[in-house]
Amino acid sequence: MKSNDSPTNLLVYSVRFASILLIGATIAQAADSAPAAKKGWETTAAAGLTITSGTKDTLLITAGLNTSRKWDQDEAAFGISGGYGQDNNNAAKQNTPNAEFLQGFGQYNRLFTEKFYGGLRLDASSDGIADLAYRVTLTPLAGYYLIKSTNTTLAVEAGPSLVTQQYNGQDNDTYCGVRFSERFEHQLTDSSKIWQNVSYVPQVDDWLGNYNVTFEAGIDTAITKDKKWKLRVVFQDIYSSQVPAGIDNNELRLVAGTGYTF
Repeated sequence: MKSNDSPTNLLVYSVRFASILLIGATIAQAADSAPAAKKGWETTAAAGLTITSGTKDTLLITAGLNTSRKWDQDEAAFGISGGYGQDNNNAAKQNTPNAEFLQGFGQYNRLFTEKFYGGLRLDASSDGIADLAYRVTLTPLAGYYLIKSTNTTLAVEAGPSLVTQQYNGQDNDTYCGVRFSERFEHQLTDSSKIWQNVSYVPQVDDWLGNYNVTFEAGIDTAITKDKKWKLRVVFQDIYSSQVPAGIDNNELRLVAGTGYTF
């Protein structure tokens, strides 16, 4: 298994996490303190191009679907996305292999107070670029909204996780972990918003030796009067501390495309 300087990488993500919290708190000082208005299901379908950097440098066609809803005491969110393209690192320039990824999640929260909640989250992914056949993470969790206003939300979550994964050509690896996460969203104007989230899932008996970190930040802005068609740019950074030989620990993705909300 390949491993980089784990403490150094953990420090980098910790600084990034702390910076986002500080930015969120600063923005919240000017935000409306009233709770966000309740809506029905909000669904966004997106398509675009993704540039990846890491084990392979690729250009992928991508598509995704996300939906969410909030009730008086319940919240639900689901999403799936994937990309498909060709490997640009084939030296022989023959029989160029395909490169693809597929990822999805589902989360349900039950609010016990206006800001404190419990929930259940399922994450699943497959990444041909990183030689990952599958990774599934199931997490019962507790969460708290540090900020919950009309234009800004900032939540932190934690809970025990069951992780099962397999890299191509290797045995299945199943272990108990702990998932720590943070989610931030801010409505810049009535037609544009930014968001950011990060999760850190270490193995309970090997905190600095075996862990996965996923970071995402994005912005979208409406390009039609009805605010349904949007342009969006998303950056993703996926880090796994233990990977097979020949696979980079870090996979970067830059996604640019359009989305439609209905």
